[in-house]
Order: sequence, then structure tokens, then C-alpha cells
Amino acid sequence: MNLYSDILRPCLFQLDPETAHHLALTGLRLTPAPLLRTMFGPPPKNPVRLFGLTFPNPVGLAAGMDKNAEALGAWEALGFGFVEAGTVTAHAQPGNDKPRCFRFPTHQALINRMGFNNPGAAAVAKTLSSLKSSGRWPKIPVGMNIGKSKVTPLEDAAADYATSFRALLPFGDYFVLNVSSPNTPGLRQLQDAASLTTIIRALKAIDSTKPLLVKIAPDLTDEAVREIAELAETENLDGLIATNTTLDHSAVPPKDDQTGGLSGLPLRSRSTEVLRILREQTALPIIASGGVMSADSAREKLEAGASLVQIYTGFIYRGPGLIREVSEIWRP
Repeated sequence: MNLYSDILRPCLFQLDPETAHHLALTGLRLTPAPLLRTMFGPPPKNPVRLFGLTFPNPVGLAAGMDKNAEALGAWEALGFGFVEAGTVTAHAQPGNDKPRCFRFPTHQALINRMGFNNPGAAAVAKTLSSLKSSGRWPKIPVGMNIGKSKVTPLEDAAADYATSFRALLPFGDYFVLNVSSPNTPGLRQLQDAASLTTIIRALKAIDSTKPLLVKIAPDLTDEAVREIAELAETENLDGLIATNTTLDHSAVPPKDDQTGGLSGLPLRSRSTEVLRILREQTALPIIASGGVMSADSAREKLEAGASLVQIYTGFIYRGPGLIREVSEIWRP
């Protein structure tokens, strides 16, 4: 019997996705790490050295699962080699109206339009500070994913990102600029060269020692993907994440479709294609995210040039076993 697929997932899938998400986070936060390791087995060991950091294994938790950095220690206990908290914005914001997250089990997919719901960078920094002072800080790398506040005009985006960056700087082992979520109006416009360059330079002026990456959308044209790769090298970024969710909902029957970003199995092909285009253009490290639902899909990312891999939707459908399955095949 598989604890996750036979017991936990059927129970969680009886609830609406957002309620299940909050219940799972609460359970993880309250469950002692030794018990989690007993339940799911010891964390896999397959170290990767990248960005000057040591990742105990190459499988990370993608941003969006632990937006407010509530359960960092639990992710380590479950077996992840790194965790990316957020997306965090400078201003607290409730996100979009509910319902805003939808499962499509037949397609092994999710659609979300959460809208960067979070308590704001200062509040998240307070949570992280308390965790550090408690002595329970995880031993795996912790990334911080930051986005633009909805209330902030696009022309002020650089200052908005800088506010979050300053607040979270003592806590993140690496930072990710989220300029690719489809659920904040206008955000994807920040992927154009001029806007992105302004944001990158604003953050590097504050601190140039912490690894800085950009997460890009799968819906960019191939030429735009190549331009971002060129910009990443010109601006001395430390890496890229390919990719965020997609607005291509062709895999979902029209009668079931919802507004938002689609993740999971239907994203696999395009996400890997974007990864290959990036790898052809740059030698920078690339974290693969999008459609990693099995060892085969992870192997596809590895062969396309990924340095590390992140899971989110795959974790919801497959549970902690997916971490071990992927880690075993990862031989960069």
C-alpha cells in the first residue's frame, strides 16, 4: 500500500483544491520531521553543486506550493533537495476571487489563478526570521521567488521587486524574478528586454552575491526565448527557470475550462521545448519546471539540458515518491 496514493490523496481530493492545499500545509507544519521521514523514507542523496550551493538531490519544490514559507522544514523531511518559497510581493495582497484553483485528474493537470496571494515581504521575512532563530532552519537550499504587487504600476516594478529583495535578502540562498505568471495583469510585459534589464540591475545594485534567476513563460515565441537567454548572459544572471504555467488550454475540454495558468502533464512538451531552445543559446544553469510527472518526463528534461528540476503539480498527483523516482535517474 502506498500511503500517499492510496490514503492521503483520495482524502485530499475529496476537498476543493485550495482547502486541501491549506490542510496539507497545516499538517506538514505540525508534523515532526522525524515522523515524516518515518512515513515516507529517508531523503534521497544525489548531490548537485550549483550557484556555489550544494543541493542534496536535484529535485526541488517549485514556487506556489509554500507561498508564505510556512513549512520549510517539512519539505526537507519529505525528501526535497531544495525548496522555493513564494511568490512573495512587496505589498500584502489577497489574490484573486475564489474559486481560483481547479484539478483535472484525467489530464493530470491543474489550472490556477491565485494572483500572488501572500502577506507581503515584511511579514514573510518575520516568519523566516522566527524560523532561523528557532534553530529549525532547513539544511537544504531555500530559494525566494518574488513578484510584482498588483497595485504597483509596471513603470515602478523595479522598485517593487527591490523592496521584496531587501526584506528577504538575509534568508534566500537564491532569488527568482517571477515575471511570467499569467494571473497578475500586465506582469508578462516585464519579460521584454528593457523592463527586465531595469529590474535585474536594480536588484544587483543592492546585492550581487546572491544567485539571481528569472522564471519565464512557456507562451513566449521561440525568438523571445532566445532574446531572454541572450539578456541573461549580458546581465550576468546566474540561471533561468523554464517554465511557468501556460495559457494554452487546448488539452482541457472547453466545457471544463477555467481562466488561469495550466500546469501538469499538458505543459510537459512545450516546457521541454523552451528548455532546449534556452540550452542551445546559453550555458547558464537551467532549472526545469513544468510537466514533471514521472521519471521519464524528468529524464526528458535532463537530456534537454536541465541542471535541476522542480515539481509542483506532479507532487500533488504523485506525492513524495516522485522525489525519489526522479532523483534516482538524475545523472548530470
